[in-house]
Amino acid sequence: MAPSRVEQKESNMLKGFKDFLMRGNVIDLAVAVVIGAAFTGVINAFAKDFIGSLLAAFGGAPDFNTISFGVNGTQIRYGTTITALINFIIVAAIIYFLIVLPMNKLLELRRGRTSDEVPSTPEDIALLTEIRDLLATRRDDA
Repeated sequence: MAPSRVEQKESNMLKGFKDFLMRGNVIDLAVAVVIGAAFTGVINAFAKDFIGSLLAAFGGAPDFNTISFGVNGTQIRYGTTITALINFIIVAAIIYFLIVLPMNKLLELRRGRTSDEVPSTPEDIALLTEIRDLLATRRDDA
């Protein structure tokens, strides 16, 4: 007995979903999320314990969590937002300087060039354009 149109659609949907899940990007993304969640604890601990302690050693241990102002008898606390913003800046700086910058340098070295090198100069582009034009005129003459 042949499958009905509904069964065929369901089969095609499941096949499409399976293909979607088995693509490399989805699996890479899932791994990245899991690794990122685990790495968040490490970065937060480093920012709070190490960087925060260094900042406290040089400038005191500021606690913005209690900063607030009152409106009609209601306290509006904005200190926690300031603390979260400072923590975000610290975490972003740590990630940039300890992960992004070294990884970019490593990728440049793997490609065989450093960031000081410029891939092409205007003179190179002008010379290549001239060669292209000469080749085009030779082709037209032939």
